[in-house]
Amino acid sequence: MDRVTIVMITRNRCREADRTLGILGRLPGRPPVIVVDNGSTDGTARMVARRHPDVSLIALDENLASGGRTLGVRAAATPYVAFSDDDSWWEPGALEHAATVLDAHPTLAVVAAHILIGAEGRDDPVCGQMARSPLPRPAQLPGTPVLGFLAGMSVVRRDAYLSVGGFDRRVGVGGEEAWVAADLAAAGWHLSYVPEVVARHAPSPQRNLDGRRRTELRNALWFAWTRRPPAAAARATAAALRSAPADLVTLRSVAEALRSWRWVARTRRPVPPQTAAALDLLDRAAA
Repeated sequence: MDRVTIVMITRNRCREADRTLGILGRLPGRPPVIVVDNGSTDGTARMVARRHPDVSLIALDENLASGGRTLGVRAAATPYVAFSDDDSWWEPGALEHAATVLDAHPTLAVVAAHILIGAEGRDDPVCGQMARSPLPRPAQLPGTPVLGFLAGMSVVRRDAYLSVGGFDRRVGVGGEEAWVAADLAAAGWHLSYVPEVVARHAPSPQRNLDGRRRTELRNALWFAWTRRPPAAAARATAAALRSAPADLVTLRSVAEALRSWRWVARTRRPVPPQTAAALDLLDRAAA
C-alpha cells in the first residue's frame, strides 16, 4: 500500500509490540510501519530490530509519550497515517477503506475507527458515543461527525495533522486527542467516525490505572483552560471535578494542573465560535 503508513508507539511492552507487529506485517498490501520506541528499558527496540527488520525503528532515549507519534508522522512518506499502539491493530481492508474515504473527501482530516475489544470482539463503548454524536452532519461527508477520537485507532491526513502540531509530549497519553481534534476543527477540517474502518484493541495488562486517571483528569482541565472560552472553561472544569472521585489521585491531578499555570497561560488559544458551539453541544449531550 502506497497511501497509508502505520505509526506505532510503544514503551516497555516487548511482548505486546512483537505480537502487534506480527499482525500488522500480515496485512494485505504490506503497508509501511514505523515504530517509535519511547525509551524502553526492556529490550523492545532490540526486539523490533531483530525480529521485524522491515519495520522502520525510531528508538528514543526518553519517553515522549503521545509526542512520539508526531515523530513517526514526520518520518512517514505517505499522505495518510494510521496510528496503532502496541496493543491495537487494524483489520484487513480497514486501511484501504480509510484511504479511499480520505481520497474522496479532501476536507476530512481524521477517520475514527470502529473498535472491537478483546478476542470476543465486543464493541468499545466509545463507538456508540461517536455514533450518537449530536453534531450537524456536513453535506457529502462519510460516517458521523465527531470532535474527538481514540489516537491509537484512527487514521489521519498527514499534512493536516502536522499543520496543527500533532500530539504534544507534555500532555502524555490519556485525553491527548482533545487538542488535535479541536485545533483541526478550528482550522476548518472535519473528523468522522466511519464504522466500516475496523480496528482491534487488546488492552495490555501492563497499565497504571491510577496514573492514567490522573493524566486524563489533568488533561481535561488543561484542555478547558487552554481552548475553551471563559464561561465554557468554568463549566467544563466544574463538570470534570464533579465526576472525579474525592481521593488522592484527584488531588494530585488538580495540583499538577494548577502548577502548570504559566504553560496554560502561554498556550491558551480559545477555539473560534463555531468550534466552541460544537464543544458546548457535546457537553450538553453528555450531561
